[in-house]
Amino acid sequence: MLKSCFLLGIGITKMSATSKQTIGRRSAAGNIWLSHDAADREYLAKLPANDIRYEVQQSEEAVGRAMFDEIVDAAAAKDGAVVIAILGGRGGQALHRLLGAVAKTTDHDALLSRLHVFTQDALAPLRMDNRLSFVRDFERLLGDDFFRKVKSFTSIRTDAGDLESELAGYVERLESLGGIDLFFLGLGPEAGGASHLAYIKPGSGARYNDIAGLIPISESILEHHINKFKAGGSVVTEADEAECRAAKQILTLGPAAILGARRIVQSIVDADTAPAKVESYRQLLTTKIADDAETRQTQFDQNPGLWLRVHPNVRSLILPNVLAN
Repeated sequence: MLKSCFLLGIGITKMSATSKQTIGRRSAAGNIWLSHDAADREYLAKLPANDIRYEVQQSEEAVGRAMFDEIVDAAAAKDGAVVIAILGGRGGQALHRLLGAVAKTTDHDALLSRLHVFTQDALAPLRMDNRLSFVRDFERLLGDDFFRKVKSFTSIRTDAGDLESELAGYVERLESLGGIDLFFLGLGPEAGGASHLAYIKPGSGARYNDIAGLIPISESILEHHINKFKAGGSVVTEADEAECRAAKQILTLGPAAILGARRIVQSIVDADTAPAKVESYRQLLTTKIADDAETRQTQFDQNPGLWLRVHPNVRSLILPNVLAN
């Protein structure tokens, strides 16, 4: 059992020096979830369902600039450190290129020095220097100056001998800082127009109080992962791809981390190379969210992208092709 300083509150993460909540471990159909104490059975039904109000940007660079402005705004809204969870793959690459360029100057050093940066998901086991590792891609785009200037950078070690203990320690680190101020998310396509959020896949049994999980890998996520790296310009060797295809688990933040974030910014920029995102996004926008907790849980397990619909502070940045008919 773990001790956590995180107290679940939608859109708010509270810290308490004296009141610590236990994180337990549960298994659901072969998936392992690290979970906070559950609230009452009807808690999920009490969360207001919201519409997603999207903003169409004209280029990936415009999306990246809007994401950077969100970091500036998050820092202006509070004193002290700012905790952000960055997005792997193409959805975050324009931001990462911009952050890398900014880090080469001194213009935003004060901002960068306040940032605690976390990754949000990974495939494992996988060498950290595999070109299909998110960390390797972050290093390529962000550059040495960025890593030198930020307050901290924390990733999930995918080469750890005990992945569950590694994930537990990662959660402890994240929550010791008070949770996530700004969570950058994408939307991964799944069969039937469903979607995964972070790497919470359909049928993984994730609940609102699950903070992180270890999930058996699926073929759809494996293909999506490899394809988005290639589309984003990563030079992948045959050995990198072979090792990635041998990965057995997904390590991911869960619904509790998403719902507990103070703000979520979603970016979808790759419907050209992942056209299934068009239908996945349409279903995110149009699905009627059930009123009762049991039906909602079923909906969200079948289509994890819908967890966004019960967060009160979401900004969705898309390119015009995401709305293609």
